[in-house]
Amino acid sequence: MRLLLNIIWLVLCGFWMWLAYIVAGLVMCLFIVTIPFGLASFRIASFALWPFGRTAVNRPGAGAPSFVGNVIWFFLAGIWLALGHVITGLLLMITIVGIPLALANFKLIPVSLAPLGKEIVPV
Repeated sequence: MRLLLNIIWLVLCGFWMWLAYIVAGLVMCLFIVTIPFGLASFRIASFALWPFGRTAVNRPGAGAPSFVGNVIWFFLAGIWLALGHVITGLLLMITIVGIPLALANFKLIPVSLAPLGKEIVPV
């Protein structure tokens, strides 16, 4: 079932959200100071491409630096990526088949707002 949901996800919204994360990561990698944000964006891009069967958990040992980085990330790219998840989630809620996909989109919103200090692990 996860494979089927991931394939449908990939076709309907996964590729576009993956592309948004890749673009955000490339923009963040333009400056040396924001390279950690770019790497976090690339890590979450793979999660946005194939989300079913994986989840994001807090990484042990991530403390104050991750919090400060997440505040900066929120204003640089987080709000825009979260808005993309909200819009695609609402559009997917229109159909019955899209409801599980919309819920997965809504699951990705907290990760898109604060990616630093998170780790993507299998369920």
